[in-house]
Amino acid sequence: MPELFDLDRVDQVLEKYRGEEGALIPVLQEVQEICGYLSEEVIQRIGKGLRIPTSRIYGVVTFYAQFYTTPRGRHTVRVCRGTACHVRGGKHILKAVEQYLGIGENETTPDFNFTFETVACLGACALSPVLLVDKNYYGKLTPMRVEQVLKQYGAKEGER
Repeated sequence: MPELFDLDRVDQVLEKYRGEEGALIPVLQEVQEICGYLSEEVIQRIGKGLRIPTSRIYGVVTFYAQFYTTPRGRHTVRVCRGTACHVRGGKHILKAVEQYLGIGENETTPDFNFTFETVACLGACALSPVLLVDKNYYGKLTPMRVEQVLKQYGAKEGER
């Protein structure tokens, strides 16, 4: 379960940037680092603290892929959908992740251990098919190897 927001720390970030022109993105980045995602409550607090309409904040948050408005897992699993990975069986890797974690693309396991995403390319075509867990790349994968990789991060089969 995600932790409750530490609004005092959010206020500290707001104080640090108070009066600074163009502070919205750095504030959003720091607050998301603290809270894990940007809840409605937190976005309203940022709007009030920076004197920016929440509609403008939502516009920025929904424009940039780096910001999240729902709770995220402790680990992010990204599967490459690029051409090299696709040709070398990436579709089977994607299915193996979905099946093993018991969640679909852009979902988070109920225990908040994993969030699963796909990306257009991970830039490691020579290692295809590839997946990324947090900042760790795993290449030349097979569906069986996916299970071994995810177990390292505490995954249990069919987490759902």
